Amino acid sequence: MSRQIPHQPLPVFRLRSTGAALVLAAVLGVTQLAACRADPGMPDGIGEATESRVPANELLAGEVMAIAYSGYREGQHPDQGEGAVYPSREEILEDLQLLVEHGFGLIRLYDAGEKAVMTLELIREHQLPIRVLQGIWLSAELSNHERCPWLEKPIPDDELAANVLRNKAEVRRGIVLAQRFPELIVAVNVGNEALVEWTDHLVPLDQVIRYVRKVRAAIAQPVTVAENYLWWITEGAPLAAEVDFIGIHTYPQWEGKSIDEALPYTIENIEGVRAALPNRPVAVLEAGWATTAEEFGERADARKQAGHFDALAAWGEAEGITVFFFSAFDEPWKGDPARPLGAEKHWGIFYVDRSPKYILWRPGAGDNDQG
Repeated sequence: MSRQIPHQPLPVFRLRSTGAALVLAAVLGVTQLAACRADPGMPDGIGEATESRVPANELLAGEVMAIAYSGYREGQHPDQGEGAVYPSREEILEDLQLLVEHGFGLIRLYDAGEKAVMTLELIREHQLPIRVLQGIWLSAELSNHERCPWLEKPIPDDELAANVLRNKAEVRRGIVLAQRFPELIVAVNVGNEALVEWTDHLVPLDQVIRYVRKVRAAIAQPVTVAENYLWWITEGAPLAAEVDFIGIHTYPQWEGKSIDEALPYTIENIEGVRAALPNRPVAVLEAGWATTAEEFGERADARKQAGHFDALAAWGEAEGITVFFFSAFDEPWKGDPARPLGAEKHWGIFYVDRSPKYILWRPGAGDNDQG
């Protein structure tokens, strides 16, 4: 049976105890990031850090382990040039209830479109105990065909120009959702891997900063950007000065690490970001372990996924850091349609048919109790 909560705002962050200061090391009133320097190519004001809306030593929505959610089932997909096929309201509700039953109280959405609206409406209508990191998806404004391995030719200029308009509209939609659902949306994420060198949807850094500023000026919730840990370390100082907390992606499995190396490598990634960008809170917005992947061989395994989840949960609890595990459900629409065993399709803790993987039915598995 689903837990029920009153329809009322909850605190965005929950105070953590003494150990948390190591990870969320922000101090309210910070005015300068040591690593950040003004760049004449950036919007005015770059070089001075905004005052973070994230108090020190606290978790996002009081949750250690959260989950990334898209909800596409077999035959469903976002708009890939010929229109989207979305899950129904009934299917989304089923997903949300499954996540609640397994103890998840915080989910990440990736865009501000129709599916996100349905998801938020259903959480409110059914008073589900779920809070949301709301995403704003940014499409390519530059063609990154020379650095993205799977972009075989340049993105046409007219498509890039149209994407600028799409992105501005998406930013407006994200703002509206944050204002419409303030009791549900605890933070807003502007862009997902839109800056890292291998992305297929590259957006100039100065433009991302403008979008962040626009969103942050319009809403009360904290604002972040989700990016690969190495990008934050090497190029992230100007953006870190603009966001309320740094949103990090880290995938040891993609970098050839074994399950025994996964947590130490994750910690190394996070510590690298914190060393490069001190005095800013961090959260892990994606970390996961694929259960099937021709690219990973025996490292792709459901029991290893469970082990990685457990290790992240214990570390996050000890350090006071929120971790979004990627992802809730397998996503067959992703990757190469001719490669059903490709890693992109198999990161869920549920299979695409909504049956649970080992992590959820193993001996001792129960609610994802984080309280």
